[in-house]
Amino acid sequence: MAADRILEYPKALCNQVRRVVLEAGQATLPYFAIAESLEVTIKSDGSPVTEADRIAEQIIEAGLKEITPSVPMVGEEAVAEGRIPDITTSPYFWLVDPVDGTKGFASGDYTVNVALIHNGVPIIGVIYAPAHGDLYAGWGEGEAIKYSDSTGAEKPIKVRAIPREGFTIVTNRTKDYSGRLEHFLERFKINKTLRLGSSLKICMIAAGKADLYPRFGPMSEWDIAAGDAILRSAGGSLVTMTGEAVTYGHTDKKFRSPEFVASSGQIPVADLLDIAE
Repeated sequence: MAADRILEYPKALCNQVRRVVLEAGQATLPYFAIAESLEVTIKSDGSPVTEADRIAEQIIEAGLKEITPSVPMVGEEAVAEGRIPDITTSPYFWLVDPVDGTKGFASGDYTVNVALIHNGVPIIGVIYAPAHGDLYAGWGEGEAIKYSDSTGAEKPIKVRAIPREGFTIVTNRTKDYSGRLEHFLERFKINKTLRLGSSLKICMIAAGKADLYPRFGPMSEWDIAAGDAILRSAGGSLVTMTGEAVTYGHTDKKFRSPEFVASSGQIPVADLLDIAE
């Protein structure tokens, strides 16, 4: 691990990862421009993939290999192809979703996601929304930022206190026909609902623009790891429906994530669990 001494300097490491993620995100923009005619194939797990996913992951894999040669990378597309590294030999591994939100690619709500996992915990996260020009990053407690392509400036972000007028909820663009979300939200005073694709939902909470994101149904670890790291850095939390922090690197579960609630951390976990049961 001597070759990876940068692991001891999370801010510097995060800055290097940001450059890689920006490059990968920029490479997706030509595909976004022709999104309506973009060929989409379905992987064995039922999720869609485009050429944009493949190109972005190739750029990220090469970039991370250069930054941390000894740290394995688990990438969504590599896993789909059967390329799964042995992550039991290192306390660290990278978890990558090259294009989160492929189903809604044409809307521009897709993101490029990279997280560094240490002993199952996400400690660095970078999320870039190329079509919006916004990048979010977090590398430790109180260390979270938002960067804007349009201004070239970055600013610190943190979760907010719950507004007096009520919660802002973030949910998927697709309707919840199960009724579980509606049931979950019954006890909360809701002021506004934001419907977004991809990991932007978690970023909205980290940036103090929303308060609660309950997620029901299947997801993969790479869908949420970077957002989890950023949210933790901004003062929020992401817990399972039974109250534990989500952990990562479960090869035995094919990297499937449990259902969870992301929040600003202003709500007692017990309050979330009572309604989630």
